[in-house]
Amino acid sequence: MGTPIESMPFESALVREATNSCNAAAFSFSSALPGADVIQSKFLFRPWLMGLFVTLAQLAIAVLLLAPEGPFSYRYSSLVQHDGFWFENIVDRGYQTIVPPINHKVMEVSNIAFFPAYPALAGVFSSVFRVDSEVALLLVAQIAAWGFWTYFFLFCERWKLSSTFCFFGALVIAAHPAAFFLIAGYSESLFLMALLGFIYWSSGDGRTSKILAALHGIIMSATRIVGIPCAGYPVVRDVFRKGWSALRDPRRWFQNYGPAVAVMAAAILGALSFFIYCQVRWGRWDIYMLTQSAGWNIEPDYFAVFRPSNYRWLLPELTDPTEMSQMSMTIGAFLLIAVAIVELLPTVRRRTEWTTRIGLYFCAAVIYYISVSGVASLDMESMLRYEFCVHALIVLAFLHFLRQFRLPPMPVRAVGIAVVVIACAVSLSVQGWYVWNFTRGNWVA
Repeated sequence: MGTPIESMPFESALVREATNSCNAAAFSFSSALPGADVIQSKFLFRPWLMGLFVTLAQLAIAVLLLAPEGPFSYRYSSLVQHDGFWFENIVDRGYQTIVPPINHKVMEVSNIAFFPAYPALAGVFSSVFRVDSEVALLLVAQIAAWGFWTYFFLFCERWKLSSTFCFFGALVIAAHPAAFFLIAGYSESLFLMALLGFIYWSSGDGRTSKILAALHGIIMSATRIVGIPCAGYPVVRDVFRKGWSALRDPRRWFQNYGPAVAVMAAAILGALSFFIYCQVRWGRWDIYMLTQSAGWNIEPDYFAVFRPSNYRWLLPELTDPTEMSQMSMTIGAFLLIAVAIVELLPTVRRRTEWTTRIGLYFCAAVIYYISVSGVASLDMESMLRYEFCVHALIVLAFLHFLRQFRLPPMPVRAVGIAVVVIACAVSLSVQGWYVWNFTRGNWVA
């Protein structure tokens, strides 16, 4: 099926006639706004409001219901644990290390095992608003979570999804056992916000969209190393959207793919700047990798996804976070394979706008592959948290997939809704257990 031209995100409905202001044109306020502006403001405001509601709901459940007893400030600060302490150390002291890095985890000696965007933004926030680094980390993460949910609902607006699809899509994402990391002192929310923003604006037309895409991409690649291959999203999207005929004509490559390549190149500047900083300061551009290898014993295994022994098929113990991470690797692989099978079915492929989703699948696949390769030497530790990013992208793509089909009969819909509600209830219960443990300092992912 041909791929339609995508519209800009804040598309306005047509009105017959714009109303006129009753004041002079030079005056800055008017008593009646043009009808199109009112509709545009509505589309702009609603995703932000819904994103804020979901973020506050996550925060209220974690802090007011599941955090340890004590004053609000203590309950709130309990969302900074484990990696959050390392980020706090970077905010307070900056990057510090010896060369070569120390061969075990000591943040006072070597703390360059984390990319800079999240602690850098927290440091700016701490300096500007005069709050301590712990609070700054949480506020930056939670504002980014708001941004992530806002972009999710902006995609729903762009694709004209029904309220039912939006609700259940948000529920399926929020119910993931690791979804609470969006509001904790971790970099997941900033990465996902930047990634969805990069995808959203890369899909738009015009110079402003490309600039916004580049800015989001810089933050994305400066937040997590997996942001570097995700920067290829606009190129992958354009290659499939424009078809193989355009690819076979090298004389028109610059015209067809130049803007996408420019956005990709700009997006990797965040990571590139970090590597240049490391080279200038310590004479090793790869000091981040060396620190992870020396302190965390991370030895990438790029064939890990092809080893059957890495997959777990039995239900894990709830109290064993390593087994849960191993199971999440299996679930992530199952989802990606299921997506590939469904999208490659000829009867489905002809009816759906699969080229709109191919970039989402690309990002999900590279995040999964690099994450598995990195934690394979640690028995898949933390894979539950990394798989959450894959989960969010696949849910978003699945919503776009479903919108193109007619609604099934009511009995079928009722069964589907029941299955989703039961699965989300179980998953939310597991998440609640993890939040309870996490806020008390226990390791969960």
